[in-house]
Amino acid sequence: MYPEVSTMQTLQIQKLQEKIDQLKEEKNAIILAHNYQTFEVQQIGDFVGDSLELARAAQNIHDADIICFCGVDFMAEIASILNPDKTVLLPDLSARCPMAAQLPAKEVIRAKEEHPDIPFVAYINTLAETKAESDVLCTSSNAPKIVKAVSNDNKALFGPDTNLAWFASQKSGVEVINYPKEGHCYVHKTFEIDKVLNLKKSYENSVLAVHPECNPDLQKVADFIGSTSQLINFAREIEIETVIIATEIGLIERLQYELPRKKIIPALSTAICLQMKRINLEKIAEVLENEKNIISVPEEIAEKAKTAVKKMLELS
Repeated sequence: MYPEVSTMQTLQIQKLQEKIDQLKEEKNAIILAHNYQTFEVQQIGDFVGDSLELARAAQNIHDADIICFCGVDFMAEIASILNPDKTVLLPDLSARCPMAAQLPAKEVIRAKEEHPDIPFVAYINTLAETKAESDVLCTSSNAPKIVKAVSNDNKALFGPDTNLAWFASQKSGVEVINYPKEGHCYVHKTFEIDKVLNLKKSYENSVLAVHPECNPDLQKVADFIGSTSQLINFAREIEIETVIIATEIGLIERLQYELPRKKIIPALSTAICLQMKRINLEKIAEVLENEKNIISVPEEIAEKAKTAVKKMLELS
């Protein structure tokens, strides 16, 4: 059964999923889906994970002719960069990550001119042209490890997420210089510490787990900080039954279904990534059927960006 849907909706979902499975077989296609996708989309994913796991999965696709990426634009670009011989489809071209636009390539060039001996670590939530100017990428799951590995004189340039930069610095001991100064995820900026702590007080013997894109004041009081997949593993493994999670609501809905014996509480029920939610089963079936919404990266940019991607994967 699907979370909070009627019998009629369940039948419609199943019918669309069966159609997608058939199209995947006909087209020799594979579906990669992010943890923030809706439950029914995650169900038809051949691989579901966080940004690092999806990059690893994309690197290891050998037999498929088509990759349908259920995520936002920069994720599909990564798949294209790593698989220039395959067709990469994005079910909705308007699924564009606002954070990715906060760090244009020219800002990376400027940062490196201002600090010529310090490497630039670009968060994976950036567009291909920005990755092409960066020395290495990172994700929310490996940011401290990456900045520590590549730092020079115990310093690293970073962008765009200011909160993740703070987290990476705290965990690694590296001085992280962020570009731009106010880079952020609009979803994770909505969590207010007072409201979250009041919520936690209302649940006895509960733990608080947060994403490192949340503000530092919330990170400081959290029992656990991690990427989407790390949050999933934490909720599954911890013995405490009540887990409050501060991240996009799709992850909480999935865990509520997968862990019915636990209380998985959203720190904010309106924490929704509108761009992620633009992808649905209807659009997936349509792009697979018509092979439209192809994502490709110009060869010159792709080759430069691939160096940064592969360095991250090696260091991870």
